[in-house]
Amino acid sequence: MAELNKEDPQIGLRFKSADEAWQFWLAYGGRTGFDVRKRYTNVSTFDGKVTSCRFVCSNEGLRRKGQTNHTTKCFRAETRTDCKARMSLILDRVAGNYEVTDVVLEHNHLLHLPETRHLMASQRKISELQAFEIETADDSGIRPKAAHELASRQVGGPLNLSYTCRDRKNYLQSKRQRDLAFGQAGSMLKYFHDKIVENPSFQYALQLDCEGHITNIFWADAKMILDYAHFGDVVTFDTTFGTNKEYRPFGVFLGLRETTVFGAALLFDETEDSFIWLFQTFLAAHNRKQPRTIYTDQDVAMGKAIYKVFTEAYHGYI
Repeated sequence: MAELNKEDPQIGLRFKSADEAWQFWLAYGGRTGFDVRKRYTNVSTFDGKVTSCRFVCSNEGLRRKGQTNHTTKCFRAETRTDCKARMSLILDRVAGNYEVTDVVLEHNHLLHLPETRHLMASQRKISELQAFEIETADDSGIRPKAAHELASRQVGGPLNLSYTCRDRKNYLQSKRQRDLAFGQAGSMLKYFHDKIVENPSFQYALQLDCEGHITNIFWADAKMILDYAHFGDVVTFDTTFGTNKEYRPFGVFLGLRETTVFGAALLFDETEDSFIWLFQTFLAAHNRKQPRTIYTDQDVAMGKAIYKVFTEAYHGYI
């Protein structure tokens, strides 16, 4: 079988499994200086085994025309160059392993420098020590951007860090979802159910990811709904209002006076899509009534979501 760290791809090379072959291609891309991805994987409907697969350079192919013929608010640079670098494998059922049947090693684009190869998407990783430091900073209430800047300084700059600020945020999001154990989620849902029994006007909503994990929570009681109907012309949404004991960001929709609350949210994920869901849920709870003015902090993802949802409101910054 192949030595994963010593050989370059070549026809006739054999692997015990498709996963072993992928790790080989992943390591080769890291050593050479190009990002990698899986082009396709064919699985037998008879026994569920992978029968063939192809691993390629991340620059393989071209962006579909439909994705470039319209103007986007956030420009994304074209990275596809129709690079042909690849490694294809076929299952040898007799030998019980996977044989490389096609290899192209030439690239039609510049490769990453050795100094930056560890920052390629397929090569970035968070070690156990780094995970501990990330969790410690989060437990201390240090926001991700500030914590990332500190970690970068400790290693002499961001190029020496093996992960990005987005990786840090993704790690914390996954941790928070894991920490929300069944008992915690059950207690929270029971509380919401009890509030609805007390007053049917109480509303709550949960946003779930593709794996069924809770990503964001919104709720508003009868007083919040009534106050918004009378005083909801000006709204402030503040995610720096406070955090709970696990330091999950706690956001509130406030009126002109901080004692006037129109809704609350517990945020596990602070992406544009999550803010869109939150703002749409807020409007649905308040009979689709749009505020005339909404104030927020200068979070980029939040600003984009407000532009798409609060179409009748003036957006200002706190």
